[in-house]
Amino acid sequence: MTSDPDFDFHHPTPLLIVISGPSGAGKDTVVQRMKERGLPFHFVVTATTRPKRANEVNGKDYFFVSKEKFARMINENELFEYALVYGDYKGPPKAQVREALASGQDVVMRLDVQGAETVQKLVPEALLIFITAENGQELERRLRERKTETPAELALRIATARKELKRVEAFDYVVINSDDQIDQTVDMVKAIIDAEHCRVKPRKVTL
Repeated sequence: MTSDPDFDFHHPTPLLIVISGPSGAGKDTVVQRMKERGLPFHFVVTATTRPKRANEVNGKDYFFVSKEKFARMINENELFEYALVYGDYKGPPKAQVREALASGQDVVMRLDVQGAETVQKLVPEALLIFITAENGQELERRLRERKTETPAELALRIATARKELKRVEAFDYVVINSDDQIDQTVDMVKAIIDAEHCRVKPRKVTL
């Protein structure tokens, strides 16, 4: 019996992994914890036109750019996808994704639900993981406790989060991110990725 030279069990096909979910679900915290634990993924840094928050670092959390520069990035086809979210634009630079996949690395993108659905249309073989709280009431509590928005912005985020919860069926997996259980959440995400690498018919991402 001869083996297929194109099928290498030691070097599985790299995955394009989208971590998404509604505001308040903790997807940013999940991705940050994945980085802290040194998981072997390429984490895409997203470009955004929104203002930088006090605890954020340019080039690490996001690339914070002006709307004029973001427009140039769109015109020059530099973005993998982009979306208007709460009045600001967000989008992952295309080159990052292609270069990381070409090097054999799994690529992790942290996107809002709208962006995740756009990626699903562009790359049907992407792995979509939906991070959420136990229910809508818990999401609302978390959003209120952040105290990072005006009352009008908070009301918009709560309404949007409740709507986004209904989009869960567009995803491949759902992971509940309970309070003070971040490592368990990360363990579950990693287990999903590990299982995907064991598929007999792997996802073959083409961009």
